[in-house]
Amino acid sequence: MGKFKIIFIIIFGGCLVLTEACSDAFAQDIHFSQFYMTPLTLNPALAGSLHDMEVQANYKTQWSSIGSPYKTEAASYDLSFQKKKRSKAYFAAGINFFSDKAGDSKMGTTQVNLTAAGHVYFNKYSKLGAGIQIGFDQRSVNYSALQWGNQFDGTSYNPALSSRENQTSNSYTFVDASAGVVWAYNNTSGGRRVADNRDFSANFGASIFHISQPQYSFIGNTEKLDVKFVLHGNTVISVPYSKIAFVPGFMFTKQGPASEIYAGSLIRYKLVQSSRYTGLVGGSAISMGAFFRAKDAAVIALLMEYSEYTIGMSYDVNTSSLNVASAGRGGFEISLRYLIASPFIVQSRSRF
Repeated sequence: MGKFKIIFIIIFGGCLVLTEACSDAFAQDIHFSQFYMTPLTLNPALAGSLHDMEVQANYKTQWSSIGSPYKTEAASYDLSFQKKKRSKAYFAAGINFFSDKAGDSKMGTTQVNLTAAGHVYFNKYSKLGAGIQIGFDQRSVNYSALQWGNQFDGTSYNPALSSRENQTSNSYTFVDASAGVVWAYNNTSGGRRVADNRDFSANFGASIFHISQPQYSFIGNTEKLDVKFVLHGNTVISVPYSKIAFVPGFMFTKQGPASEIYAGSLIRYKLVQSSRYTGLVGGSAISMGAFFRAKDAAVIALLMEYSEYTIGMSYDVNTSSLNVASAGRGGFEISLRYLIASPFIVQSRSRF
């Protein structure tokens, strides 16, 4: 366990340093608390990296205690094109979608992304991948749901009065581009069932979003969408001769003047070990833990795994100055994942 402890210390030591360095814990883009269940919104290189083929669905609602709730929905699908289990290199592809609606005006972003990735093995247990992503976006807003100071007639709000705001457009579209790299390691032969008995596995990556800095305004000015940088990592550290594993992870984002540091860990307890050779018995495990978003929220998380199926739930408890209005009630999130053996691989079990 010596090297596991060193890696564990490096991860959380780095997270603590980044936490102290961050002066603003809010990022501009959407974010999910269960970032480990949203691969293609985290890094394009994750397409086909950790599983042969997977389907994900995510839903988050927040701030319902202080007005119209913010709602975010997402779904993704990615697969690898390995033709042999022992391929030295392979390609992967994916598609993902998300829709985000914010507040009374329903200011929203709808985006569809196409992803392509390639992965190369260094040895039996580790590989390096790179990916690119092209997105098609639409932003919209409902001005009629807003009230302006100019519509106050001296006594009350009067919708008949002009807002005197320059409302030239209520929607626009743009094309986006992203890229990333990821390193993945697993010291066992692995398999597509995430509850298998793995001694140690890890993945660390970096990604960049909005490379072209598209226009980001409803009134046609020169405002641009800032480039976003992401660093992320997840590990599974099994305790020898037990059914327990630690699953720490972190995510750091920087977008313009805004930044976010997010770190924590799950503790996984294996309920049933899946059969390694026949695959007739599906493994199962339950994980619980907590994550912390610097100067913003504490997150309680639960993950339940059975064979190819995973369901995750989490709740954000607001800890920032907004808790005066929110009473600590941040948001609820649920995620679903289904793993499938890729039809392109001769052997149904993957290396990871």
